[in-house]
Amino acid sequence: MRGEPSCPKCGGRVRAPGLFSDSWQCDVHGTVHPVQPVIPPSVDALNVVVHRTQVPLWMPWPLPVGWLFTGVACAGDDRTGGRATAVACTGPGPLGGMGELILVAEELGVGLGARYAGMDGPDPGPHMNVEKPPQAKVLAAGRPTPLWHVAGAPDDRAVFAGEALGMWLWAVVWPEQSGLLMYDELVLTDLRDAGAEVELVPCGALSPRLLGP
Repeated sequence: MRGEPSCPKCGGRVRAPGLFSDSWQCDVHGTVHPVQPVIPPSVDALNVVVHRTQVPLWMPWPLPVGWLFTGVACAGDDRTGGRATAVACTGPGPLGGMGELILVAEELGVGLGARYAGMDGPDPGPHMNVEKPPQAKVLAAGRPTPLWHVAGAPDDRAVFAGEALGMWLWAVVWPEQSGLLMYDELVLTDLRDAGAEVELVPCGALSPRLLGP
C-alpha cells in the first residue's frame, strides 16, 4: 500500500485502466476500486480524502481522551471518487495498554472493511445476526446507529458492523478486549461535514494496521 494503488480485498497489485479495460483490475478479484497509497497522518491528508470521497469519512469526535488520529486510506480513483474510506485512531485501551480502531465506510461490494477485519468479504451481512439486538450503538452524523458483532474474525481483534448514511460502517478494534470501547456509544462525525474543525484533529504516528491488516 505504500507506493502504488492496491486491491482493497487482498492488498495485491492492480492494473490501471487501459486499452482492454476501463476499470482497475486485480488478478484475483477482477474489477476493483483501488486503494490509494497511504500517506502519513496529517490534517492535509484528511483534507485530500475529504475532497475526493463519495462516502463518509468517520472519526470519533471528540476523540476519546488520549487518542490520536493515526492514518487514513481511500479506495477509488480520480475518475470515480472515493468509494471506501478507512480512518485509524490509536490511544489508551479501556483495560490498559494501547488500543487501535479502524472505522471503514464503504459502498456495497468494495471489500476494504472485510480486509481490515481479516475476513472473507466483501460485505459483513452474512456474518451478522441482525435477528438479535445489536451489541453496540454509535451516534453517526447525529443518528443512533446499531452495530452488530461480526462473527468469524481473527481472535486478535473485535469487529462490529452496521449501516450509516446508506453505506456499510465497520469498526475494527485491536486488541480484542479493546472492543469494550464500542460499548461507550461513541459519537462519530463525518469529516466531510466538519469544516474548519478538521484543523483541530490531533495527529500521531502512522498506524501499521492501516498498511498491513
